Amino acid sequence: MLAHSFMSDEKKQNSPRPLILAVEDHDDNLVLMSYALESLGCRFICQKDSTNTVLVAKEYQPDLILLDILLPTISGIDVVRYLQQDALTCNIPVVAVTALASREDKERILKAGFNAYLSKPYMIEELETVIRRLLCGKIDSTSGFELCKE
Repeated sequence: MLAHSFMSDEKKQNSPRPLILAVEDHDDNLVLMSYALESLGCRFICQKDSTNTVLVAKEYQPDLILLDILLPTISGIDVVRYLQQDALTCNIPVVAVTALASREDKERILKAGFNAYLSKPYMIEELETVIRRLLCGKIDSTSGFELCKE
C-alpha cells in the first residue's frame, strides 16, 4: 500500500520556519492540523498512512512529529519505537494525537516514548500550546489564532 504524503509550500529549503510531520488517517483531523500549523507559520508534511513515516522523518528531519496512535498499518506506538531506535530520528519530539483518552491510555502512550499527549477532540489552542512548548522558541511569538480574534 502506498503512503500518501502532502508537503506544504516550501519543500526542504533552508527556512527558519519549523517543519512538522503530521500523521493522521482521518481527513477532517488532517485538515484541522494543517490549518493550525499554517496559522502558526509552520511548514508541514501530512501523511495518511504510517508505513513510510520513519523514512520521511529520516529524509526531512522535521522539528516535530504529530502522530495518531490508531493507524491502519503500523500503530503510532510502534512508529515511535522505530523512531527512537534510529540515530537520525531519536531526538525528534513526537506528540501523540489520539482518541484513546483514558488515564491508563495516556500513561501507556507517554511511557512508550512520546513527548506529549493530546486527546481528541482537542482545542486548536491546546495543539498550539504543545507545539510551542516542544519547539522551544522556533515559532514566532504571535499566535495565528490571536491575530484572527482581533
